[in-house]
Amino acid sequence: MKKVLILGVNGFIGHHLSKRILETTDWEVYGMDMSTDRITELLDHPRMHFFEGDITINKEWVEYHVKKCDVILPLVAIATPSTYVQQPLRVFELDFEANLPIVRSAAKYKKHLVFPSTSEVYGMCHDDEFDPENSELVYGPINKPRWIYACSKQLMDRVIWGYGMEGLNFTLFRPFNWVGAGLDSIHTPKEGSSRVLTQFFGHIVRGEPISLVDGGAQKRAFTYIDDGIEALMKIIENKDGKASGQIYNIGNPANNYSIRDLAGMMLELAAEYTEYAAGAQKVQIVETSSGAYYGTGYQDVQNRVPKIENTRNDLGWAPTTNMADALRHIFDAYRGQVGLARGLVD
Repeated sequence: MKKVLILGVNGFIGHHLSKRILETTDWEVYGMDMSTDRITELLDHPRMHFFEGDITINKEWVEYHVKKCDVILPLVAIATPSTYVQQPLRVFELDFEANLPIVRSAAKYKKHLVFPSTSEVYGMCHDDEFDPENSELVYGPINKPRWIYACSKQLMDRVIWGYGMEGLNFTLFRPFNWVGAGLDSIHTPKEGSSRVLTQFFGHIVRGEPISLVDGGAQKRAFTYIDDGIEALMKIIENKDGKASGQIYNIGNPANNYSIRDLAGMMLELAAEYTEYAAGAQKVQIVETSSGAYYGTGYQDVQNRVPKIENTRNDLGWAPTTNMADALRHIFDAYRGQVGLARGLVD
């Protein structure tokens, strides 16, 4: 029976992972977060052990539970582009500095560290497919603070690899645009405050314009959360130690669509739902510049396709959810929240 420590258990990946663990295994989940809105239904489960806290404050609790548990997943991070541009130091302090002691504790107590890297580490790499073992990591100039997230994550990857050379059992995983219910709050009207799919969904529900940054030509390979969690479960299980010392892209190359395509698909789907149709009819597509939307410190990536050959081979895993089904799952999940979201128009 594994004991799995999930820091950031109430987050997007954290709550989906906890639910899957409790439903399909006999593993124990020890979780910390600052809130519980996504995991309320899990709190009474006999194998769910929750502590309300902050990794930057409750350091003794964290170290004790790293020592106690078998697998450590530090999922606490800022991952919204508007914050990279507006508050770069806050991104570095949380994503790198606050996570470094956790990595060191995992090494000290000889635990399996499963750390979330990011597809952003590849930056503006020009490869057709991003290869975790061979692709070059390409970032913009220092006056583009957008890259502090990618740079912080890359540095952490390198530190973890260094600890691995000294005996740390680790696996790095790189999520490629995981989407699903609970990604961000759809009740956040502030531009750029949530990730693109949730942002668009909120605008559709409220009947607001959808802004396409720089025309929306940039592409992303979207991955449905259930597929991502399936890969994570196999990493945590780590059968025959296969995942140890590895870096895995977890994404769906078949779901590579432009942001403009995404907006079109979402509006088309919304028209099929009585709950969303009225809002969708009011939506106008407008174009804006990245500077106007995010600020002058932003740069974008035009294409981001994962090479998943080693993920498939090592884990016996493959993504199975196409984009149409992924979007439908999300639209179905939020049907009950439409009234609340509409209230934000005021």
